[in-house]
Amino acid sequence: MVGEMRLPQFDMLDADADILQWLKKEGDQVSEGEPVVEVETAKAVGGLEAPASGVLVRIVAPVGATVTSGTVLAVIESA
Repeated sequence: MVGEMRLPQFDMLDADADILQWLKKEGDQVSEGEPVVEVETAKAVGGLEAPASGVLVRIVAPVGATVTSGTVLAVIESA
């Protein structure tokens, strides 16, 4: 099954985030709850966790991109 990793809505005023660094690369195995990407909002810097276990098959949002809540960041294929 293929699933999308999306940027969550952190709060009403903080809808945008910058992609700082991918902690995994395409083709890597990821575990549910494992940090996969580091993002920066106006209020904080932190890692976003994989929503499911599987293989990170595609990174959609590159480093340096500014994305809004709900944007697809990556695609994870689970077994």
